[in-house]
Amino acid sequence: MIKHLTKLQHTLTYRSIMSVTDWGATVTKLIIRLGQSVTAENIDQDTFIVSSVRTNALTGAVLTNEACTVTHAHVSDETGKPQYCDSFITLHLEIDPSITANFPFIYDPISKLNHWVNIEFTISQHKNFVTKSGIISGLTINQSMGNRIENTEKFSISSYTHSSDNITLKYASYTPAKDNQQKPLIIWLHGKGEGGTDGLLQVSANKSCNFASPETQSIFNGVYVLVPQCPDGWGIIDNDSPLNGTSIYEDSLMALIKNFISMNTDIDIKRIYIGGYSLGGYMTMLLARDYSNYFAAAFPTCEGLKDCYIKDSDLHKYKNIPIWFTCGETDPIFPPAHYSIATYNRLVTAGHDNVHLSNFSKVIDTTGQYKNTDGSAYDFGGHSSWIYVYNNQCNDMIDGNKISLIEWLSKQRLQ
Repeated sequence: MIKHLTKLQHTLTYRSIMSVTDWGATVTKLIIRLGQSVTAENIDQDTFIVSSVRTNALTGAVLTNEACTVTHAHVSDETGKPQYCDSFITLHLEIDPSITANFPFIYDPISKLNHWVNIEFTISQHKNFVTKSGIISGLTINQSMGNRIENTEKFSISSYTHSSDNITLKYASYTPAKDNQQKPLIIWLHGKGEGGTDGLLQVSANKSCNFASPETQSIFNGVYVLVPQCPDGWGIIDNDSPLNGTSIYEDSLMALIKNFISMNTDIDIKRIYIGGYSLGGYMTMLLARDYSNYFAAAFPTCEGLKDCYIKDSDLHKYKNIPIWFTCGETDPIFPPAHYSIATYNRLVTAGHDNVHLSNFSKVIDTTGQYKNTDGSAYDFGGHSSWIYVYNNQCNDMIDGNKISLIEWLSKQRLQ
């Protein structure tokens, strides 16, 4: 006769696992530490139900209190890897750009910054299951043992203070495997929303961590990645005037970049690439203009330097550096007709022989997984063209061959 146990004799815990998606990090899995072995046939997606309470990490205010959908469940090891028999259970949660229950950020429209939120999950047993100890029923699991963000674990978090102006910038960095070969460096600058001082938000709230993915790394045969974090927005200037081509952060950012390179002597100084989106694209344009002989290429995305602030003399500086612009035609923040496209056209007219443009009519989900309410592909909005950069979906015909932005970038080198 199987013994019936209403509860186990130890505290059950869970660990939440986040993955960085096209719309930022989101909790994709919960791993329950059951503490005793269970076999695969005893667990399915209906064994547990899950709910979450999200609170503002700064104020403690409750933001949402919602049910989460479990799409799949299985016995696993402590990392979530499926097993036939083990003492852990992994629950896979439904994710979607419109789902908030497992989304760890909130946007503050006043500061225009994203902030982390606290997410507390409650896992309640819905169906009995059998272990060697007997029938298990009535479990409630709400004690967290922390969380992991899978895509960002390969990054290190550091900070740099520029002595001249006492500005401190946090940064995340990835170091490729050492093989006695010099490696290039990708520098990526975040937008306004990812500003802050934790050094992690800028590789979590969007998919910039993808520059360290196996796919991108293989194209370069290994590449350093440096993702600085500005306390607010790269476009902050001294006198609160428009984004007119200056920033109080330009000197400190360049000092950080040079310091990082000095600490990593295997970086190839002839293959340093600067890119960024939105206000990070604005700063990319400033650095490409002022240090055109330092960077091997620039790839500004939905950039915020309005073309009317680019002087004819600046065009000659930009002609010294290969540039690939990316934008969304419906971008309401920095309309390409007055920003990326306008500048691209001027550079073409001026005879720039290595300038490229990816202009997307819409920024939509291309995986087929996420839909608008009418069944069409989910529309992320025209400003989010950085998604195509992260997924290496920007292409151009060069010398009769189709080449992606990342492939093109890997071929650029200072003479």
